[in-house]
Amino acid sequence: QVQFVESGGGLVQPGGSLRLSCAASGSIFSIGAMAWYRQGPGKQRELVATIFIGGTTTYADSVKGRFTISRDNAKNTVYLQMNSLKPEDTAVYYCNGAYVRSSWGQGTQVTVSS
Repeated sequence: QVQFVESGGGLVQPGGSLRLSCAASGSIFSIGAMAWYRQGPGKQRELVATIFIGGTTTYADSVKGRFTISRDNAKNTVYLQMNSLKPEDTAVYYCNGAYVRSSWGQGTQVTVSS
């Protein structure tokens, strides 16, 4: 089973930027569509962004225009560029397949606060 290691989180002020990375232990091409998810304090895990094999992307309305998902199949890595961050973006961020799921990684904490 493919394992995921998320990194790049941290503490950032409102309006700031972060770039998250997700390194997979196996082929993300074989998984197909990949996605970033997040779980805020006291909330359920939610889908943030999806990227398909051909490069098509979709986003939750709450992050549209601010976040960009990308993938490097050769490196088995998925990225999430987050700009114009808001306090409500505070959450633990995870990556996984959009339709073919593996076990969840530990995630990376993103805290947006002044």
